[in-house]
Amino acid sequence: MNQEDEAEETAISNAWYEVLSVLHLMAMLSLSQANLLLLPRTSSDGYQPKVSEESRRASIDIFLKAAGYLDCAVQNVLPQLPNPLRKELPVDLAEGVLRALCLQALGQSVDIQLGMAIDSAKATLAVKRRLACEMVKYWQQAQDNIMNLPLANGWGEKHRLLIEWKYVEAKAAAYYYHGLILDEGNTEKSHGMAVAALQAADEYFKESKRACEAFNAASPLSRKPLLWGTMKYLSDKIPKDTSSKVRINRDLYSYEKIMETAPTLPDFALALKPDDFQLPPADSSWNEENVVAGQASSNHLRSE
Repeated sequence: MNQEDEAEETAISNAWYEVLSVLHLMAMLSLSQANLLLLPRTSSDGYQPKVSEESRRASIDIFLKAAGYLDCAVQNVLPQLPNPLRKELPVDLAEGVLRALCLQALGQSVDIQLGMAIDSAKATLAVKRRLACEMVKYWQQAQDNIMNLPLANGWGEKHRLLIEWKYVEAKAAAYYYHGLILDEGNTEKSHGMAVAALQAADEYFKESKRACEAFNAASPLSRKPLLWGTMKYLSDKIPKDTSSKVRINRDLYSYEKIMETAPTLPDFALALKPDDFQLPPADSSWNEENVVAGQASSNHLRSE
């Protein structure tokens, strides 16, 4: 059964197709399990529902495990399928979708790490900026992998809109922390660049709210999620800090200096990698001759 392809069902007589389907299923179940851990729950102290640090850490482990299943599917299973057969795969199992899901799991992991850094008094602005910039790269790569695929209306379109939303949201966070660090400089140029970065953060934040609404409005309809973690904090800080910094710096410097183009984000190496998942050893009876013979037998039965 397919979610993102126009064809609701796909049947391909190939053992590696079955392996690919099972790995995809394992990854999707893991993503579902991780997201369940991230549902805010009422705490024992009676305060507003929240996600515990233990649940956040556990969800990261599961996201990395899901990414490992998907990475294994792309690196070790897809190459086993001949090109004509790969063209018959549903879009759910297309290489671009598998890669996008893998990067999505990594991007969500970094998002959780950033939320934990925000809650930590020991985490510096530099650490938060690095995490936010890494998150941008994961979501950008996820979007690059999915943007040209023929995703059908429904879950496929919903998936595309989710990645667009999270990508813009990540850019808002990255420009916010980049702007705060630039503002620590003592030159007119650094303050001007800081304001430009914060203004970019504010624009991306507004765009992310529109992207969130588009995601929720797309069929199948979904409810607007409660803000928590990274965006619960930034939804308050980005508009306030941008307004404050712009006002202060306009009093100090000329308007022309402040309206320069937003500075380029720092390029950090990506730290998170998928877990290493290895397929179990194949049974000795499952060699190439038997697989080919099984396919020939299946084709013969279909022709009869």
